[in-house]
Amino acid sequence: MDNSIWMVAAFYLLSAVIIVSALLVVFLKNIVHSVLWLAVCFIALAGLFLTLDADFLAAVQVLVYAGAVCIMVVFGIMLIQRGDMGKTNLFNSQTGVAAGVVALVLVVSGYLSAATHWVGTAAPVPHKTVEHIATLLLSKYVIPFEVAALLLLVALVGAIILAKEVKAKC
Repeated sequence: MDNSIWMVAAFYLLSAVIIVSALLVVFLKNIVHSVLWLAVCFIALAGLFLTLDADFLAAVQVLVYAGAVCIMVVFGIMLIQRGDMGKTNLFNSQTGVAAGVVALVLVVSGYLSAATHWVGTAAPVPHKTVEHIATLLLSKYVIPFEVAALLLLVALVGAIILAKEVKAKC
């Protein structure tokens, strides 16, 4: 079979996984299960980036979102320490308003997609994108890269100290 057929099949399969897992994130009543489905959604999105030859974005998606963000949400859930986790993600009274906003966004997105003149050929994708980004990060942008890492470390230590103080008061 042709390689493009596999890419189209992977696109539709990953898109279906993303949509189903995103709906499960919203509609499940257990917040821990919602976070697990959020991780599935993020990993499927990374797979979608791989079909677009965006390997660096796929790696960042898995490391930052599926790894760090989901783990931080689980830590937040563990710090709350609710007795019964079965109904921690209850619906609120704004479901109708949210459904209307989502419908409006879908209609506008569909209209803009239909009205856009799509170019038949795509620009060539540079190979070894991670190598180029790494070279820039570790040469030209090394100072901002290290400052961002230091700020993240300070934020993490501050969050741990705040969590310990809250725990001690209880």
